[in-house]
Amino acid sequence: MEKKKSPKKVIGWKEWFNLECLGLPAIKGKIDTGAKTSSLHAFNIENFYIEDVEYVKFDLHPLQKNKTLERRCIARVIDHRMVCDSGGKKEKRPVIESELSIGEIKMTIEITLANRDSMAFRMLLGRDAVKQGKLLVDVSRSFVQGKIKKSKILTLYRKTKSKVDPRSCI
Repeated sequence: MEKKKSPKKVIGWKEWFNLECLGLPAIKGKIDTGAKTSSLHAFNIENFYIEDVEYVKFDLHPLQKNKTLERRCIARVIDHRMVCDSGGKKEKRPVIESELSIGEIKMTIEITLANRDSMAFRMLLGRDAVKQGKLLVDVSRSFVQGKIKKSKILTLYRKTKSKVDPRSCI
């Protein structure tokens, strides 16, 4: 008997992501099937330990072209990986795990942390997450899973506080 495949969910080449456990209700991201692992903008990255478990705290500007909105996040480090950036430079990055929502699509993904200040998007969704979520990328479309108005985004951030509980994404 042939196993029936579940239908793929369509997303555009860029979408709005929600990383609620990090206190990030709306972050615009690009789908990057050339990248294995997803990546999130982070700076002031500091590793620390609680009872022999490694954590990382970091700051980020979740919205493009907005340096006034800043968030502090804390997450458990699940790994460190060598990653080749878009310029071909290799660097070792901390890897965290987080719940991610794209519209009604929900999954838990691995994310590397890197300073993406000079990049157009604050987050990249890599092919591991695309495969895990059984997503189909329509490169001719944007925000298939829903657009969010700028006024609503700022309201969402006013209502959502930074999440600094290191267990919030576990």
